[in-house]
Amino acid sequence: MSSVDVLVIGAGPAGLAAARAARLSGARVVLLDASAVLGGQFWRHAAAGTSAPEGHAAAGTSAPDSHAPQHKWSRFTALRAALTRDPDCEIVTGAQVWAVDRRDAGPPVVHTLVGPADGADRRRRVFEPRALVIATGAHERTLPFPGWDLPGVYTAGAAQAMAKGDGVAVGRRVLVAGTGPFLLPVATGLLHVGASVVGVVEASSWRRIARGWLPRPYEMRPKDVLSKSAELGGYVRALAVRRVPYRTGAAVVAAHGDDRVTAVTVARITDDWTPREGTGRRIEVDAVCVGHGFVPRTEIAISAGCALTADGSVRVDDEQRTSVPGVYAAGEITGIGGADLALAEGEAAGRAAAGRRAAGRAGGTAEVTRHRAFADRMHRAHGIRPGWRSWVDDSTVVCRCEDVTAERLRAAATATGSCGLRSLKLSSRAGLGMCQGRTCGRNVEDLLPTAPLDQGRMAQRPIVVPVRLGDIATVQPAAAPSNTTPLPPTPLRTPHR
Repeated sequence: MSSVDVLVIGAGPAGLAAARAARLSGARVVLLDASAVLGGQFWRHAAAGTSAPEGHAAAGTSAPDSHAPQHKWSRFTALRAALTRDPDCEIVTGAQVWAVDRRDAGPPVVHTLVGPADGADRRRRVFEPRALVIATGAHERTLPFPGWDLPGVYTAGAAQAMAKGDGVAVGRRVLVAGTGPFLLPVATGLLHVGASVVGVVEASSWRRIARGWLPRPYEMRPKDVLSKSAELGGYVRALAVRRVPYRTGAAVVAAHGDDRVTAVTVARITDDWTPREGTGRRIEVDAVCVGHGFVPRTEIAISAGCALTADGSVRVDDEQRTSVPGVYAAGEITGIGGADLALAEGEAAGRAAAGRRAAGRAGGTAEVTRHRAFADRMHRAHGIRPGWRSWVDDSTVVCRCEDVTAERLRAAATATGSCGLRSLKLSSRAGLGMCQGRTCGRNVEDLLPTAPLDQGRMAQRPIVVPVRLGDIATVQPAAAPSNTTPLPPTPLRTPHR
């Protein structure tokens, strides 16, 4: 077991900022990430020496510093360089957290397996931190519609990950749809890797976007407005040069095809996202990328015992403390707000975790507050509206893992009297598959709004990681740092379910 001052889980913007702030405050730090490279999803990139597969555009993503589609790349390279050069910051990539043991006082013990998930020689490492910063980010939410389970229908994040990480386009003729500013970098990234983007379809209308972003402009700092405007301008120029149409107040309400998607139906929708009758338009595509926002990735925080807010994010105070002593949270798991907010929260969490309570507190808190206000505007402009339920017919698959249709889900709810989401999960099998409700949980809740939430949200689940018994029963722990003594293998443990 390795003792460490501050353990940071997640190496995206929030985690990197937290690790750097903790080191500047004098703490010894271990930074864990499941990926092979630092940066998280926001700064996702290919490892050094990789290149795009034959037949695909290289897209300039064959090396870590290829940053044509990246934003704030200089901030990332500065953080990465500072941490990798620092002898008191240990960076462990390819580290999968599979169990968290709560303690009566202080942060929990964290169990990890290090190495390729499909490898036969993963190393076991156990950390006992004095302070824990959880910065695990978020995963995408995609609303179901008829045909969304066809091959060729991707989440917007998956398309961006393939473009950034591998220089691969998900298709040659691609439509990007959903809601939120994230659609713009996805479309730009697809253009960068050689795809033909036939359009970007935003569900919010121009009227709603204006109502969300424009009120009380005096509350926004000019520097922030200029920064966001410059970023937006870059995306707009990229789309304009390629003559990519941008539609608002519309949505993909169906995908068509036999063995894969060949076309989609795009319809005009009302302000509450109900399709307008007779406005459907069929568009030929070989891929469609759909994203409707993000959901905090809270599995580790939940296993650590952290309290959540009503919307499912981790509850924190002004210094990013959670309800568990010694445990801090930063970034998207405290509420979706973008990279600027994640960086600000990460700095605040790293300082506090290292014991620096006074230095920079006021400035750091003000910066977090300012970026949260900006995030609130984004949610007002692009938040999901209830009319999307009308897209879903009885045959629409809601849970893809267990192939549960909307009809079957509603029948189970009627038969059980909707006595709770946990019982509904057991009776309908929605959320019982490999992802354990990661994809369908929030959608099930919204499709059955009368179901009581007193047994917890379906999307709030413990750590779910495939672990081979051999990895934890026979494999020797990794060599401990020079200032600790290696311990013999611990007894056999079973993973959380």
